[in-house]
Amino acid sequence: MKNLQHIAIIFWLFIGISAQAQVQKPISWTAKLEKDQVVVGSTVDIIFSATIDGDWYLYSSDFDPNLGPMVTTFKFTPNSSYELVGGIKPIGAKKKYDPIWEGEYTYFKRKAEFRQTVRVLNERFNVVANVTYQVCTDLDGRCIPLEDDFAIGGADVKVIPATNGQMAEIRATAPPTEAITTGELAPAADTTMVAASNKPAPVQEAPILFNTEPVGTTGESLAGFMIAAFISGLLALLTPCVFPMIPMTVSFFIRKSQSRAQAIGKGVIFGFSIVSIYMVIGIVFSLIFGADAANLLATHWLPNVLFFLIFFIFALSFFGMFDIVLPASLTTKIDSQADRGGLMGIFFMALTLAVVSFSCTGPIVGTVLVEAAGGSLFKPALGMFAFSLAFALPFALFAIFPSLLSGLPKSGGWLNVVKVMLGFIELALAFKFLSVADQVYHWGLLNRPIFIAIWIAIALTAGIYLLGKIRLPHDSPVESIGVPRFLAAIVAFAFVIYLLPGMFGAPLAALSGYLPPQTTHDFDLVSLIRQSAGTGSVNAGTIPQNVKYGDKFKLPHGLKGYFDYKEALAAAKKENKPLFIDFTGHGCVNCRKMEANVWSKPEVLQRLQNDYIILALYVDDPTELPESEWVVSKYDGKVKKTIGKINADLQITKFNNNAQPYYVLLGHDELPLVTPVAYDENVDNFIRFLDAGKANFRAKLAKN
Repeated sequence: MKNLQHIAIIFWLFIGISAQAQVQKPISWTAKLEKDQVVVGSTVDIIFSATIDGDWYLYSSDFDPNLGPMVTTFKFTPNSSYELVGGIKPIGAKKKYDPIWEGEYTYFKRKAEFRQTVRVLNERFNVVANVTYQVCTDLDGRCIPLEDDFAIGGADVKVIPATNGQMAEIRATAPPTEAITTGELAPAADTTMVAASNKPAPVQEAPILFNTEPVGTTGESLAGFMIAAFISGLLALLTPCVFPMIPMTVSFFIRKSQSRAQAIGKGVIFGFSIVSIYMVIGIVFSLIFGADAANLLATHWLPNVLFFLIFFIFALSFFGMFDIVLPASLTTKIDSQADRGGLMGIFFMALTLAVVSFSCTGPIVGTVLVEAAGGSLFKPALGMFAFSLAFALPFALFAIFPSLLSGLPKSGGWLNVVKVMLGFIELALAFKFLSVADQVYHWGLLNRPIFIAIWIAIALTAGIYLLGKIRLPHDSPVESIGVPRFLAAIVAFAFVIYLLPGMFGAPLAALSGYLPPQTTHDFDLVSLIRQSAGTGSVNAGTIPQNVKYGDKFKLPHGLKGYFDYKEALAAAKKENKPLFIDFTGHGCVNCRKMEANVWSKPEVLQRLQNDYIILALYVDDPTELPESEWVVSKYDGKVKKTIGKINADLQITKFNNNAQPYYVLLGHDELPLVTPVAYDENVDNFIRFLDAGKANFRAKLAKN
């Protein structure tokens, strides 16, 4: 019976590993000449096209290679039949600013195209090219470095010899061949062609052309955004412009209806009308700007500064400095249509409500639309749907259950308190937009401590206001405050206390999407404490100072480890510990997220420090190794010459997986102790993974 149980466990373990470990290639490439007939001496474009699976994206070639993500790089093997003219050109790449990398990058989704101009030198025209690149997905955080080879020309193209007159004309009009340079961002390369020989030809790399335009931020999840929009709709109900309208509108339906069923019908139609009005606003926003333009609006420095000013003005309006209203003539004209009766009359009643309440709802609606910028094409419409659903809900609900109206609190000064508190939120969000522009252009106006200090001041002032110690223009005199207001003040002060450690370097992980990056911190006490304690790593003393590639790579949080498989395995055997392998990459966003949000936890750090020998293998590092260290892949038969390609090949051949992050716990027999795991920010899951690997390692030792 026990044997059967053991067989079953092994079977399911095998199934689990097989299901998770797989080599993926969510992209396919083609290469062709722009025309199938060329003249010797003329120039022609080589078109490299890629089809990318729907949930994946490809990093482009025209951003700083030192930023972090792996830049798409084309290399051409020189021969006497052609020469490069200029550099590789990405066509229609999208742009984003990423706070993790603290810079802008370009990328493609679904379709990608690159073009390289070459001059045809003789009738034996043929081009051999190689492309190295990285594709990633936001669904589960995987990133995969890949490469492809191309052969262009030969029998696939007709080469026409040039006449003397044509050659003279070509020489007179053709621009000089451009040198391959990338300014200060990459070394120059020689474009001189060499004749083919028995010795392998040197590789000619196309130049990387840099785009200096500022670009956008990554957005939050669609579900989270819609929940936030729904909550915004509920908050809009609690403003002085809207809340008093609820009993008035519902009472009107009841009085004008001949039966309760008719009143319910009118209330439901009124609610649907509100939803449709705001949905139209979202759809129009989507059609005017689209997903790409919305992304530019959300992240370019100019609209971000504009959004900062708009939100600042919204906040002043909520504080009572002035009211933002639509023209009275428009309100009167729409209101007059509400008397028509029937369905159109109900619709215009809803439109009147939207117009009359604009001074309170306008800033909230604007906030939702701005937050939708940079998302999918339908994100603004979905945001307006969620907002208006919450906004319309009480009108339909109270029409169905009119007895609930008696339970509504009376209008009064508390409504203005809600409005003022929304003003504090608008003010805090205003600085978020200014921070985006500041990060893109490195103005240095809002580093991390200054930004946190501003938010502390806003939250502290909000708490004092809730206690009645500050009175704004439309506030009623405060003799005492109610329990809800008192509890809200406690929340505000608690937020201040949460923010305070951030002034001294605490990561404040819950706000990481809003705060400037940690590297902008002037005084990082957390880092200083870690440095004063040496490395903070219990196992640091057992690891040599001069580990292989230790000058190129570092582990986070003061951890010490290795960056070469053979060296780390030898150390694991010497220390009698299992091996923790981190297949990672410079351009792997979710690798950084795992390090920041999971590895940083004390209970995880303690296990990594004490229980394992850590090995970080970067699969996208371009450092070329001496010929004696090159590896011939058992997977594709190609020679792997760089650190990144050798590590990527190790992951594929040994673990049948090519995505990052990917974590493997290995015994001294070089077999996984448990099923490897990928991106998962659940700390408890990661701890269970580490503990299971340790337990299985000890069980193997005891058995042996």
